[in-house]
Parts: sequence; C-alpha cells; structure tokens
Amino acid sequence: MRFVRKTSYDHDIRLFRHQGQMFWFGLLLAAVLALPLAIDGFYLGELSLVFIYGIAGIGLMLLVGYTGLVSLGHAAFLAIGAYTHAWLLGQGVPFLPSMLAATVLSALIGGLVGIPALRMTGIYLAVATLAFAIIVEQILVHWVSVTGGFRGMAVELPSIAGYDLVNAVPFYYLCLAILVICLLLALNLLRSPTGRAMRAIRDSEISAESVGIHLAYTKTLAFAISAGFTGLAGSLLAHRIGYLAPDSFTLITSIQLLIMVVVGGLGSLHGVIFGAIFIGFLPQAIALGRDTLPASIAQIPGLEPGIFGLILVLFLIYEPLGIYGRWVKVRSYFEQFPLYRKATHRRQKSYLRTERMR
Repeated sequence: MRFVRKTSYDHDIRLFRHQGQMFWFGLLLAAVLALPLAIDGFYLGELSLVFIYGIAGIGLMLLVGYTGLVSLGHAAFLAIGAYTHAWLLGQGVPFLPSMLAATVLSALIGGLVGIPALRMTGIYLAVATLAFAIIVEQILVHWVSVTGGFRGMAVELPSIAGYDLVNAVPFYYLCLAILVICLLLALNLLRSPTGRAMRAIRDSEISAESVGIHLAYTKTLAFAISAGFTGLAGSLLAHRIGYLAPDSFTLITSIQLLIMVVVGGLGSLHGVIFGAIFIGFLPQAIALGRDTLPASIAQIPGLEPGIFGLILVLFLIYEPLGIYGRWVKVRSYFEQFPLYRKATHRRQKSYLRTERMR
C-alpha cells in the first residue's frame, strides 16, 4: 500500500501524486507511441477514433462530471466543429488555423447556449440542450449553400506544412498528440481557481455562492470550454469520416457521448479514457456479435442503440462510479488485503446542510 504524505500545499496541485504515477503513465505513453509498429491500419483507425472520442469526452466530463450540468446536445458542438473546419479548408484556410477557428467558434456558441441555461438544472437543462441539438441538425439540413444539406460535404485531405496526414499512422499520431495536450490543459484547468469553482458548484450551488463564486460566469465558462473541446474533436472527426452529412450528428451521438462519461466514471479524467475505449470498440463488438447471433435477433432494427441504452441503465444501477470506480475498488482491495472491509466503498446518500433547505 502506498501512503502519500503531503508536506506542502504544492502537493494538492501536482500533476502526479507520486513518482509511481509518473512512471506508469510514461510507460503507457511509450506503449501507445510504439503501437503502429505492431498493428495494422484498420486498428490504428479505430484507435484514432478512440482518441477523438476521448477529446470530446474531456469536454463533456468538465461540464457533467466536474460542474454538474447535464447535456444531451454535445453532438451539435461536434457538428459545428466538423462543418466549420471542413468549410474553412474548402476556402483555402490551412489545417491548423481552420482547426483553431472551429474550436473558437464552438466555444463561443457554447457560451451563448450556456447563458439561457443558467437558470435550469437537471432534466430541464437536458431538454434545453437537446432542443439546441435539434436546431443545429435542422440548420445542417437546410443551409444547403454551406453544409450541402443531405448531399453532404466532402472534407479536404489533411496536411500540415505540406506533410500529408492521409495515411493511418500520421493521423494516429496527430490525434494522440492533441489528446495528450487536451488532457494536460484539462488537468491544469482543474487545478486552477476556475476548476475548483466548477467542482464547488457541482457539490452545492448555495455553498459555492456563499463563498463568493459567481455562478453565472462559471457555468457559462464551463459551457464554453466544454464546447471548445468538443468542437476540436469534431474537426478531427471530420477527417476520420471523410464525408460529412447531417445524420452523422444525431441524438444517438449525444447519448453515446453521455454514456462514455457515465460508463467511464463521472468526475475523473481517467474515466474519459476508459469510456472512450468502451464506446470506440463497442460498435465493432456488436457487429461481430451479429454474425454469431440468430438472424431473428441480429436483424432487429435499433439493436445498437438499445444495447447502448441498456448498458447505461445497468451502470447507473449497479456501478454509478463507472469503470474507473470499479478499478479503484479492485485496487483498494489488493492494497488492503487481508484487512479489506466490505463496507469500504458502500454507497450512501449524504447531504450538505445547505441542500437540506431545498
């Protein structure tokens, strides 16, 4: 068992809690960098998709897991980032500036969406973000001169300074590099006063306001940052898809993103990676399962969305802390064995005094 003894205030804001974490994360990064030497292009493409989902999951995790604001409309920000990036590339804007512009535009629209949503919580906020996603979907369908409508929009081939990124290996490294940068940005944000304010709002809005946290500003900023990360993921997803169409960004996409953070583990950036791996490879597992199941079951319409919904319900009932929460329980069992107590991670409902007045 490892005991971390904090001897200064700097221990609370370190990126790594101890040297062991630094070693294992470094080893993981080295393994991921070496993967293209061991697997073929198809699996590299699937891993690139996992990295893209991870970037989008960071944005949604900051909003849902760390600020406590539920969103069912993040597919709209994916679409905004993807279409903006593709349109700017078509106008001759270089790759990196167009990606930055797509991120900034998504963040600005996210901030605007956050303003009217300030007075909403829970199911009302979820419905409001769902309505926004439907509005964006209709804009994509009817703004034919820009988006191409149902005909869709072809995405220019990615290149940086004349270097072609069409092949699976360069695109894999690009997605990996952006994911690592986004993780570092999110970790530094969470260590800052803004990140602490977001977590305070999640735990208790009344308590947060009583210590001087500006609720409207922090919530709007959380929406903007979350949308910016998701728009950045959308710009990469545009190249992963290759051809954009409105039916690529539907309610199912928003639900998949929400499932990713819930299944991975709310309130943890580790959970984003676990959830991205789960969501990235689950459709392939379902496709393989269709080949072995009886035709009467394999050909059921809506089988994949039904499985996604069932998994979400099961995790909410039996493992609300997600895959990362289960890993924490397994790790603590071996750390404390044979003195581990069954009630160590027992779920219990706790209330702050301020919340009892509601």
